[in-house]
Amino acid sequence: MSQTLQSVRGMNDILPDEAEFWEIFEETVRSWLKAYGYRPIRMPIVEPTPLFKRAIGEVTDIVEKEMYSFTDSLNGELLTLRPEGTAGCVRALIQHNLAAQHPRRLYYMGQMFRHERPQKGRYRQFHQVGVETFGFSGPDIDAELILMGARLWADLGLEGIQLQINSLGQPAERAEHRSALIAYFEQHLEKLDEDARRRLYTNPLRILDSKNPDLQALCAAAPKLIDYLGEESLAHFEGVQQILRDAGQPFTVNPRLVRGLDYYNLTVFEWVTDKLGAQGTVCAGGRYDGLVEQLGGKVTPACGFAMGIERLVALIRDSGGEPALAAPDVYLVHQGSAASRLAFRVAEGLRDQGINVLLHCGGGSFKSQMKKADACGAPFAIVIGDDEAATGEAQLKPLRAGAGEQRKLKVDDLAESIIGQLIDSETVGEQE
Repeated sequence: MSQTLQSVRGMNDILPDEAEFWEIFEETVRSWLKAYGYRPIRMPIVEPTPLFKRAIGEVTDIVEKEMYSFTDSLNGELLTLRPEGTAGCVRALIQHNLAAQHPRRLYYMGQMFRHERPQKGRYRQFHQVGVETFGFSGPDIDAELILMGARLWADLGLEGIQLQINSLGQPAERAEHRSALIAYFEQHLEKLDEDARRRLYTNPLRILDSKNPDLQALCAAAPKLIDYLGEESLAHFEGVQQILRDAGQPFTVNPRLVRGLDYYNLTVFEWVTDKLGAQGTVCAGGRYDGLVEQLGGKVTPACGFAMGIERLVALIRDSGGEPALAAPDVYLVHQGSAASRLAFRVAEGLRDQGINVLLHCGGGSFKSQMKKADACGAPFAIVIGDDEAATGEAQLKPLRAGAGEQRKLKVDDLAESIIGQLIDSETVGEQE
């Protein structure tokens, strides 16, 4: 007997109850983004491998260890399942000349792929909401993106998510800081782990992002990038902070916040929580002014962020924010050949009027069908037998308290009656 096939480790099925929860979350996110004037963009899941090597940086965990890359067997092209969305969004911006006429506010949702050890909130196939802006050079857009996050946490009913910010300055300033970091860590080579030694001369800034507890004291005492920032970088960072203060948004300046991707400059930020174990970051981003030019486009200021849907869904559920899943308005019960034919016409007619109908399929007695009608959560059942079908009528049976009395109606009168009673029950619920 052959072994039952399972999903790939770290790539999970999202089953109906959870998928409906996700849809509610996604609808909230789309409404939130629309309120700020952001427009959707959809990019391919598969991109050329060189795109990520050029954008993310070859000496990063993502490129070195985590990307799902392969060679196209038809043409030999190197391809990669996208590990993040910014690079693909910038590629689309350049390819379709989207930034030519005016600044852009864009967003996307979708799957990303990284080969790492699965744990709560971190999977090999995971989902992100990405928000990207192009053509805005001032600190105001950085602050807008940060404050957008604060509003979303309120919309989702989440508490305890803390904001950390930092500035990475400009490339020349980072180069000076880089030299100081190398000199500092060279004095403590015996304390560095294997990853830190490997990065020392290629990407020493990432050593500061190490999660190795044995390196924390050493990293805390390392030269701080903010001490190497020039007047313009400091002014930009102060501009962001001033807008946040004016908005009453608390924040912490974290000098070790460097982000895991090479393309960031100036403002970087993370929203973090202590309620998800080791995976405490729920949203992160910053400014990446040089990336469009780096990938072949014109000089274009850019800023954005990404948030993990799995982590936010887990946070919502852990905080008791489970929403009520949508139930149909009507469960349509029927028995007999003439009744079944009429039931299909009635169901379609009600749907034409905007009423959600779950039509019973699979046969069974009236009693068994009514059990399913009651279990589905619908406020009404419509019952049609051959006797009702012969007269063009149906029984409208309330299944919930306050939904009225059972009545026999002409099928043409069902929609008006149901809509009226649904409106009445909503009004009562609001008053209560």
